[in-house]
Amino acid sequence: MALRVLHIGKFFPPYHGGMEVFLADLIEAQRQQGLDAHALVHGDPLPEDPHWLTRVPVQVSLVYAPIALGFRKALKDAIARVQPDVLHLHMPNNSALWALTLGEARAIPWVVHWHSDVVASRIRPVVAVAYRLYRPFEQAMLAGAARVIATSPSYLAASEPLSRWQEKCAVVPLGLNTSKPPGSDSTGLTKPAWQPGHLRLLSVGRLTYYKGFETLIRAVAPLADAELLIVGDGELRASLEALIQELTPAGAPPSMRLLGNIDDGQKHALLAQCDVFCLASRERTEAFGMVLLEAMQHARPCIVSALPGSGMPWVVAHAGAGLQVPPDDLEGWRAAIRQLGDDPALRARYGAAGQRALHSVFSITTCERSVFQQYELAMPEAWSGKPRDGVLIVIPARNEATTIGALLERLHTQGWRDVLVIDDQSTDGTGAIARAAGARVLNPVLPMGAWGGMQAGICYALAQGYQAVITMDADGQHEVEEIPALLAAQSESDLVIGAFPERASRLRHLAWQWFRRIAGFDLRDLTSGFRLYNLSAMRVLASREATLLDYQDLGALLLVRRAGLTISEVPVSMNMRVAGTSRIFNSWLSVGKYMIATTLLCLARWDVRQRKAP
Repeated sequence: MALRVLHIGKFFPPYHGGMEVFLADLIEAQRQQGLDAHALVHGDPLPEDPHWLTRVPVQVSLVYAPIALGFRKALKDAIARVQPDVLHLHMPNNSALWALTLGEARAIPWVVHWHSDVVASRIRPVVAVAYRLYRPFEQAMLAGAARVIATSPSYLAASEPLSRWQEKCAVVPLGLNTSKPPGSDSTGLTKPAWQPGHLRLLSVGRLTYYKGFETLIRAVAPLADAELLIVGDGELRASLEALIQELTPAGAPPSMRLLGNIDDGQKHALLAQCDVFCLASRERTEAFGMVLLEAMQHARPCIVSALPGSGMPWVVAHAGAGLQVPPDDLEGWRAAIRQLGDDPALRARYGAAGQRALHSVFSITTCERSVFQQYELAMPEAWSGKPRDGVLIVIPARNEATTIGALLERLHTQGWRDVLVIDDQSTDGTGAIARAAGARVLNPVLPMGAWGGMQAGICYALAQGYQAVITMDADGQHEVEEIPALLAAQSESDLVIGAFPERASRLRHLAWQWFRRIAGFDLRDLTSGFRLYNLSAMRVLASREATLLDYQDLGALLLVRRAGLTISEVPVSMNMRVAGTSRIFNSWLSVGKYMIATTLLCLARWDVRQRKAP
């Protein structure tokens, strides 16, 4: 069952802006992962809009806030049409406040994505006046939210509106889609944008009060060997043009130019050509700086304002992607520009570090997984009974750092999000890798062994309302694509084994022949850990008797059969590059020990009542 998400955003591409790029990338990533994601935003509908996107026309904008008179009705209609499991509200957004007035919206868990505070600006006092009216509704929105997502730890720590709601806040850095070539949807530049022989500086953003373009222009003006291009448009264009003209000597070509709005392909062509990317924002309205990620995508070094409480310097520092300068510090900006201009090797190191961080920390895939975890926390009761097909994947793991990440990636690619890793005293970071890959992780205090981990997962699944459990080894030998084969047999059996007897050694086949004879099993692969347990089998294997098992392979089968449940086998394929030689049947000594223990299990008397689920 696909999780249904309704995003309430401000705008959507082709509208220019970092938050619009992020929302489009996030929804694309969610839909690729099987979520039924929709969006409601401002703007005039376009012929090419997909069915999941609704734009609401704007009548007027007041203090940067779009006023769309039809937004409340559009939200009500979207909830009725989509029937979302969660509302994802992107703030600040005055139209998202309509959710407070709709009973249909209040009945759905909210996740508030806190992109920025509304900064009571000293530069634009009108913003401070408007915020006095907006703040009570903003706080009501936060009070009603189940979870709140901040985009960086520094912004969360400095945000006064979020200070009352820390217990429901989590940090999820924004991400960028790195799976396709940047700017591949548009044309590039037809000729070089900078004059030859100059240090090529680039900045991108709306020409507005908090971006600090005046500082950047004044810093670059006296640098004879540097040229600055600024992409974007806005209300300050005329005053910035006048400033450039004022600072340019008579008869000399300007070393600073405003290019206005350009298409995405041209922007990425400029990012690919520039030597240094600059972002001189002076207020915390610049909460993150999505364009920094676009610069990192092209391995460009960055210089940013060391703006207290903004995520912008945190992004650059966390990525190791460049330098920081105090806000509005002209001499600091000139020194940083000269430092990078004089040291091409340093520029290359910063650029490479940023590009690595983009793929490991700031990719949209990583972001999407973390956002999904916030959805789960926002609605544990509503979602606990609706995982995909009611199935939890359980993976016991001990020191499997080299394989667990790739296995979880394959599971997520196939749409399996409900994954629980039992990290059994690993010392190599297995649990941390699993969490980063989007899995839930349990860390037992004492060593549990393979069966202890599987039983812990089964008990967890019962407590959370799952209808079935699939167990897998953490080493990647089981093919994720074979999971549907187990599910197909579930309707006729309580326990389904994924069988691949071809992997067995001669010693293993000898042991199996003995077990089949004394236990009476008509099965070909008795030790496969790739199994599906339905609700009846889960209840049996969560029992006290099952807790006493050590060699679980045969013992679990005996318990299930003695409880009157059915067992079947389905042929599956395995990754033989990983499976290799059995870790149990690799010598006569190990076979002897194993056969003695499992023979005692076969001959034991089991006091297990029939536990078929109603």
